Amino acid sequence: MSTTLRVGWIGTGVMGLSMAGHILKAGFPLTVYSRTRSKSQPLLDKGAHWADSPADVARNSDVVFSIVGFPADVEAVMLGPDGALSGLAQGGILCDMTTSSPALAARIAQEAAARGCVALDAPVTGGDIGAREARLSIFVGGDAAACERIRPCLEVMGTSIMHCGAAGSGQQAKLANQIAVAGVMFSVCESLLYAQEAGLDVDKWLELVVPGAGGSTAMNTLGRRILKGDFAPGFFVEHFVKDLGLCLEECRRMGLVLPGTERAEECYRMVQALGGGKDGTQSLVRTLAQACGKQWKR
Repeated sequence: MSTTLRVGWIGTGVMGLSMAGHILKAGFPLTVYSRTRSKSQPLLDKGAHWADSPADVARNSDVVFSIVGFPADVEAVMLGPDGALSGLAQGGILCDMTTSSPALAARIAQEAAARGCVALDAPVTGGDIGAREARLSIFVGGDAAACERIRPCLEVMGTSIMHCGAAGSGQQAKLANQIAVAGVMFSVCESLLYAQEAGLDVDKWLELVVPGAGGSTAMNTLGRRILKGDFAPGFFVEHFVKDLGLCLEECRRMGLVLPGTERAEECYRMVQALGGGKDGTQSLVRTLAQACGKQWKR
């Protein structure tokens, strides 16, 4: 590999565009691919190079990052006929940052090893704000030496980087995080709905709660978005439904029963069924109100 890593990037959505932008700003040569080229245009305008497929990205890269939607997308861009692994030279590194299946992450690592390459799973948490401000937490599974090799890239995207263990362990760490997020989202949405229905000045109430024991990062960010009637996605409902489904799959495999996670998955599937799949996770407040015959009044 060259002294300066040549970086490839697949997926320039809500998170990926900002994350790849930090890579480019840090001076790494960047080649990008996304299903919709226009989503990558801001990077191309700043000097990134376009590739026509994930394989073409890999042919021009030492390390290829991906952050796409669903496990099927990960499998396609990494292992498909025109996937990144098919174009990666021996010694190259794949690093998928999608929240995906631990079993799939382990399989990608096995197939990469068979071709003389390394695959890491490195999902992130911190949402769209964390991505824009380079404040993500990054959970890395896979070869520790490869993790250190790409650490300069990870450090321009996040402030907390943890090597969690073998391939798939990064995904397990992220799924545990999503279980925590599910509980926090209930606390934010249910408390705001209660405050509204109790007739409180919800804006003033929020200012009192945020610095106290009931406060949280989600309350301070998504709670404020809810009060503005802003349900744009920092994280899509449909992706959270996917994440919680993966959590429950792992629970069944491990013999765990997590009632709160089961209830959260059910409620977010309801949000999705009512047409909110492309909204942000904070839109749960509207569905909770609707279930009670009420209306969120923002």
